[in-house]
Amino acid sequence: MIRKNPKGLRAWYKFGAQIALALIIGVVLYVNPNDPFRSVLSVPFFKRWLLELGWFYIPFSVLVIVGSSNAVNLTDGIDGLAIGLVGVASLANMILVYISGNAKFAQYLQVLYLQGTGELTVFCGAMLGASLGFLWFNSYPAEVFMGDVGSLSLGGALGTLAIITKHEIVLAIVGGIFVIETFSVVFQVASFKLTGKRIFKMAPIHHHFELKGWHESKVIVRFWIVGIMLALLSLATLKLR
Repeated sequence: MIRKNPKGLRAWYKFGAQIALALIIGVVLYVNPNDPFRSVLSVPFFKRWLLELGWFYIPFSVLVIVGSSNAVNLTDGIDGLAIGLVGVASLANMILVYISGNAKFAQYLQVLYLQGTGELTVFCGAMLGASLGFLWFNSYPAEVFMGDVGSLSLGGALGTLAIITKHEIVLAIVGGIFVIETFSVVFQVASFKLTGKRIFKMAPIHHHFELKGWHESKVIVRFWIVGIMLALLSLATLKLR
């Protein structure tokens, strides 16, 4: 440590850097002339229901990327929980992006065909492989830890994939555990500031279950099970249209 400060960057510095990077990604995708769907939001469970957001798609993309990044970061509280769920989300995204990039599958399943996005299947496969490799050493009891560098990056990657492939709403289903973890913190803080009372014993919510007597490994496995079920539900959106 050059400055002998173990605290690292301040929260607002990291948050500001995330917003700046997400803003750049949003602008680049919005001005891309080769993407006819660059400013639309695809609604799952309906055939080609597209909402035109116009320039508002830029702040929306920032919200998705930064929100996804911090959601994974909040989930990274106990051994193996976050990286296991990232692996599940990567596998689901691998299927989604391959279908979006394949003209025949996209036409059959009534999803947006986005030329070239099929190449992102390789990236999703790399994320899945990296997640499994890391999980080997991060499983309970962990030998290595992810930290902000890993969790923020992986969450940002999932958010960016969703933006590129127009699966923003599906991302909320695939990463449902990440969403629940995030809102548990939001509700906990809001409730304590407004009423002086806590909704959960501790937030994020995985700590709530630990304090209720669940062993750490039980929390992890049960959250994984819910994550897998949500990933299967996200894939069901391809056919339920």
